[in-house]
Amino acid sequence: MNLRRKHLEAASLLILLIKVFCVNTLTCHPTEYLIGSRCCSFCPPGNRVETHCTEFRSTSCLPCEKDTFMNHPTTDAKCFPCTCGPDSGLKINTSCTATTDSVCEPLEGFYCTDRTRNNCAAAKKHTQCKPGQFIKQRGTALTDSECSDCSNGTFSDGTRTSCQAHTQCESPILQLKRPGTTSTDAKCEYTSLNVPVGIIASVVLFFFVLSAIAFVCWKRKICRSGKKRNPTEKGNTAEGEMLNMMERT
Repeated sequence: MNLRRKHLEAASLLILLIKVFCVNTLTCHPTEYLIGSRCCSFCPPGNRVETHCTEFRSTSCLPCEKDTFMNHPTTDAKCFPCTCGPDSGLKINTSCTATTDSVCEPLEGFYCTDRTRNNCAAAKKHTQCKPGQFIKQRGTALTDSECSDCSNGTFSDGTRTSCQAHTQCESPILQLKRPGTTSTDAKCEYTSLNVPVGIIASVVLFFFVLSAIAFVCWKRKICRSGKKRNPTEKGNTAEGEMLNMMERT
């Protein structure tokens, strides 16, 4: 009895070893993939796996959804998302299909950092020059911006392509209020202290004389009415000339 049991155990072990050996040495056709102990067919490009094959049915596939793609035979249950999303600094040059990814290019103000042939896979924003710097070279779709520092006596807020000279407060009625820096212009202010005393005296005298003349005219009632004339009198006055013309007609 014991001998028979030993024979059964040995036979079971042998069968188990044969199964393990067969599974480990099982190879599938290039168009198939191994899942457990079974060879299943790949889903073609443009599709994804819905369910793996069984003993009674083949692999079930579904087409890739919108904005996704699969560019090779697959065993995956999901298609790849199309690239060129706005958060990546990229925009679509050529839209993706079920079997091909989008062809991307940098957004305005970005440059490509990972380029493969005509496609850009990643982009970064152009460097922004700081106050006190000027844009030495504007960025392109392939290169970053280049900045350079302003020299003494010039300034830039970081958006200029060259530094500008500080404003010079060289006027008799202007004085320097705040010196310029490499990022800000000099600030001037008007002042009356620099006006020559002779000019001030002349202005005051002019207004004084003008006021005196106005007062005298008012006093003598010349400015208000002047000397009254009879409009009917003939003479050299405008009224007289008008009457003479009327009489001639």
